[in-house]
Amino acid sequence: MTTQLSLHPEVASALRDGHPVVALESTILSHGLPHGRNLDVAHRLEQVVRAGGAVPATIAVLDGRPAVGLTPAELERVCAPGAGLDKLSLRDLGPAVGLGRSGATTVAATSALAAAAGIGVFATGGLGGVHLGAGRTWDVSADLGVLARVPTVVVCSGVKSVLDIAATLEVLETNSVPVLGYRTDDFPAFYLRSSGHPVGWRVDDAQQAAAVIAAHRAYAPSGVLLANPVPAPSEMDRDRHDRLLAEGMELLRDNDVRGAAVTPVLLEHFHTASGGVSIDANEALVLANAALAAEVAVALA
Repeated sequence: MTTQLSLHPEVASALRDGHPVVALESTILSHGLPHGRNLDVAHRLEQVVRAGGAVPATIAVLDGRPAVGLTPAELERVCAPGAGLDKLSLRDLGPAVGLGRSGATTVAATSALAAAAGIGVFATGGLGGVHLGAGRTWDVSADLGVLARVPTVVVCSGVKSVLDIAATLEVLETNSVPVLGYRTDDFPAFYLRSSGHPVGWRVDDAQQAAAVIAAHRAYAPSGVLLANPVPAPSEMDRDRHDRLLAEGMELLRDNDVRGAAVTPVLLEHFHTASGGVSIDANEALVLANAALAAEVAVALA
């Protein structure tokens, strides 16, 4: 895979010289945020990483080329309306590259490409997980399997409450992925600062996180999940959140929505029915995660 990677010159230089680099995904830009706002967030994410002393490397596949670090023009292309980018998980990288397609990378694909490039820290919004009803559908995100196999640190705000959080944490434990709570003892649920489930370990600054990550890498090949709760001012009101979730689940039942369509339908309901509150929370948490990832990358370097 490394022979096919296209590294932005700034990213290549930083990796060669041992400077900190933070990987950023592109799916949130092409599929998760509205046009106009997505490009603004893309620029702000990279600025936040730079302000923290690291080099940003937004990752996507463009015309069959896995690009680690995007030019301004490429970033605009990813965020353009009607860009027609496929959503690429790890299973999709081979077909996309082999067929010369373009796509935005998910947590799984971004983690794998980052690791192949030699980037050890990755900031995103939320991790994929075990879907509700997975005992019947076997619907489990590839993100979990990739974290079990690659040594990438994923800084995120937990998983969305539309997933089976208890089962997700169990799968992470089974695959020897440490879950660190950043200044919290509770695993966050994306829009909410606490899911009601405890984390295995707590760290209170980037130096502690880096020490744990470095030690883990000496003993295991798996990644590390650093769970950073959404900033308190941007947390969604819990009553509103619970109402939206109940409405969303009813929507799924009424329309017999299943499989891969479940999460997009639920998130679209959150976005529209909350009047944009969920999008505001999404933006705030991913920026906070990028800032923390930069701190951790600097500490590791």
